[in-house]
Amino acid sequence: MTTRNAWGSRLGFILAAAGSAIGLGAIWKFPYVTAMNGGGAFLLLFLIFSFTLGLALMMAEIALGRSASNGAVGAFKKIGGKPWALLGLLGVIAGFVLFSFYSVVGGWTFAYLSSLACS
Repeated sequence: MTTRNAWGSRLGFILAAAGSAIGLGAIWKFPYVTAMNGGGAFLLLFLIFSFTLGLALMMAEIALGRSASNGAVGAFKKIGGKPWALLGLLGVIAGFVLFSFYSVVGGWTFAYLSSLACS
């Protein structure tokens, strides 16, 4: 029997899950543009709905992972059958593409910070 890796703390898991669900655009650009164009009330509603929907989806994902005791592809295959394994694979591919994008944004951030330090 193989052992599976686990998170070191609940807080680390919650922060990682929230960070991947929220994304950079929702943290940096969207609130700024909305507030600058007079959309403070909309921004408040957006945050409330984002938190509510994000929490529900995170709980569903945790429940799916725990009930299947498997990765994304295996969990969808175990619960929904073989055709649903494609949905799990699409989730893995989407995560890879998003991580690639965030790596580029991280590079931009380091380049900007190093240009500030050198000036």
